[in-house]
Amino acid sequence: MSKLIIAGGTGFLGNELLEYYRNKYAEIVVLTRGKSHQKENISYVNWDAKSNGDWAAKLNNASALINLTGKSVNCRFSEKNKEIILNSRVDSTLALANAINTVENPPKVWLNASTAALSHPNKKENGEDFMLYVGQEWENAFYSVENKQTRKIALRISLVFGKDGGALIPLKKITQFGLGGKQGNGKQMVSWVHSNDFVSITHFLIENKDVDGCIVVAAPDPKSNSELMAIIRKTLNVPFGLPSYTWMLKIGGSIIGTEPDLILNSMHVYPKKLLDNGFSFSYATIDTALKNLLT
Repeated sequence: MSKLIIAGGTGFLGNELLEYYRNKYAEIVVLTRGKSHQKENISYVNWDAKSNGDWAAKLNNASALINLTGKSVNCRFSEKNKEIILNSRVDSTLALANAINTVENPPKVWLNASTAALSHPNKKENGEDFMLYVGQEWENAFYSVENKQTRKIALRISLVFGKDGGALIPLKKITQFGLGGKQGNGKQMVSWVHSNDFVSITHFLIENKDVDGCIVVAAPDPKSNSELMAIIRKTLNVPFGLPSYTWMLKIGGSIIGTEPDLILNSMHVYPKKLLDNGFSFSYATIDTALKNLLT
């Protein structure tokens, strides 16, 4: 009997995966901090994402494990939030790695979320980049425990654009309010992936047994922030967009409780390994992706 485990499967990406996989596996187990319950062929199983427990037995005889666990980075990077962002990723990854080694028939493949910042580290003037540090610690945890019977892949995920969630939603809203101009100097690069392609990539990697290691999850069409906002305006038929300067983003971020660096930092990555192994994007260009998502 085929079984898929999704850890942290109740957010935007988790819901996208469930929609895609619900008819492809006889059983799906979602590890969640919420209450345990059953919904058709999906079992929601409580775990604390930190320590071993009864949930570990669910890993036995699993065909695949996908781990998306981690506090959202859409917040202010206070010291407290930084600690939670880091620990939620490292602790859950270590818990899964250790639990895999306690079951007789461990998952055949494990896809663990990571950040595309590792494939194009942002160079800041003060030499610090919190998300780069998080990514390094995340992947160190992933590979620190040897899981001999499980193929392991680190998903270096870029910005995911979806109809019902992800990084495109706030950009759409501010554009509709006439604030869809460049952000900061507009030169920072934006790597992105359509949510449908994100899901397809996970399926591709599960099925292709010769692929492992670190995989950049991004479409092969990165754009500058200025270019991206111009295409969003064109797609939405919004004739103009006021720019958001760096000082404005810092004030606005403080008001709405998010971190300006998430917009101002550059991320320029390319999915070479996916393309070399034969993956075909349904939305390879930003124009086709936005036409699908915004119209």
